Amino acid sequence: MTQPLAGRSLWSIGIFLLLLAPTVAEEPPAINPFGPKPEAREDAVPGYVETSDGKITPGMFYLTRDMRLKIEDRSIQRQREIPLRVVKQIECTVKKEWMEREWRFKELASDEKLYTGRSYPAREYEHTITLQDDRTISGPLAAIVYLQPDAPKAEPSASRTEAQAERLYLRKRDKGKAGTDLKSLVYVRRIKLGEEALEEARRKAK
Repeated sequence: MTQPLAGRSLWSIGIFLLLLAPTVAEEPPAINPFGPKPEAREDAVPGYVETSDGKITPGMFYLTRDMRLKIEDRSIQRQREIPLRVVKQIECTVKKEWMEREWRFKELASDEKLYTGRSYPAREYEHTITLQDDRTISGPLAAIVYLQPDAPKAEPSASRTEAQAERLYLRKRDKGKAGTDLKSLVYVRRIKLGEEALEEARRKAK
C-alpha cells in the first residue's frame, strides 16, 4: 500500500532535520561586535615612544607574531635578530638630512626629466638598541613596532584595548611629501621599554 503524500512529506522533513542537526551543533558561536574586546597581547612590553616633534605616548609595545628586530650590527658586519622583550631602549640618530628636488619625465616615452619647482624632505637614520644588560648594538634598522596607547586613568571605563594599535615605522631612510619641510617629516626618536619607563611617561603626561 502506498504511503500517503502528507506522511511522506513529514518523514522527509524529519530525516532532513536529523542530518542537519550535527552541522548546526558544530557551528562556532556568533561574535557579538558590541561585546568585550580581547585582552592586551601577552607578549606586549610596557614603555613609551618619543617622536621628533616632542610628543610622548605611553603604552604597550609589540611586534608581529614570531618576529624580531633585525639590525645590521656594524661591529660584526652582520645582521642580528633581537626579541623585543630583551630591549631596554631603541634610539634613532639622524645621519643625514636634505631637501631633494622633485623631477618628472618630460614625456611618457622620454628619458629627459624636468624640475617641477618643488622639493621634498629626505633623511637617513641609524639606530642604537640598548639591551637589558646595557649592551648596545648600532646600525641600520628597518622595522614596524606596534603601540597600544595607554588609556588615561581619569576615565575608569576605558581600557588599553579600547585604543586602536598604532604602527611605528623605524626606517633606514625616509622621505616626505613634495612641498613640505624637514620639520614636518616626523620620526620616532626614542622607544624606551619597561615598567619604570611607563611610569616616567605617565608622570610627564601629568
